[in-house]
Amino acid sequence: MTSPVRVKICGLTEAAHVAAAVAGGAAYVGFVFFAKSPRNLSLPAARALALDVPPGVAKVALTVDADDATLDALCAGVPVDLLQLHGSETPARVSEVRARYGLPVIKAIGIASADDLPLIETYGAVADQLLVDAKPPGDATRPGGNAEAFDWSLIADVDWPRPWLLAGGLTPRNVALAIARTGARQVDVSSGVESAPGVKDSARIRAFLAAAHKAG
Repeated sequence: MTSPVRVKICGLTEAAHVAAAVAGGAAYVGFVFFAKSPRNLSLPAARALALDVPPGVAKVALTVDADDATLDALCAGVPVDLLQLHGSETPARVSEVRARYGLPVIKAIGIASADDLPLIETYGAVADQLLVDAKPPGDATRPGGNAEAFDWSLIADVDWPRPWLLAGGLTPRNVALAIARTGARQVDVSSGVESAPGVKDSARIRAFLAAAHKAG
């Protein structure tokens, strides 16, 4: 029997939506700390949300090229379980962050073509998990949450060095197909469960979780 698909609901900003994610069986809830994102949270707001997450659901902090001072404040102020590095962090920086904070690190990798696939092996050597996302468009102001998918066939036969999550343009309608085509056992969604940029929708969160779990 295959294990169920694990789901990460990212970019949560309101208690009701955190509750919907938890009630629907999310394995991870994600909080964004990046000023250019419509999902950006202050540390006090994130702390309040994180304290309501029950044991067994992992709390993920998404940052983009954050320096030590930023991460020091985040880790001191918000009880998180994993750090997601979603910028242009080098493999050396990933290793530094893991060592400094003693937390598992998820490294996001943008995929647009086969030329990007070697990054999977490179970052798989230093990160605890990988998040495979669509590479952002050239005019994008943020590295993720752009509702863009990539060609899933690019990763259908990849030999993964670490556990990984599929992201990029996933919705309640296409997540089952994405799982079938990639073999993903973990998926990540943000914009695909929103009614407007940065505004989560509880019904869409529930629908996404149900579709992903059914596909698994």
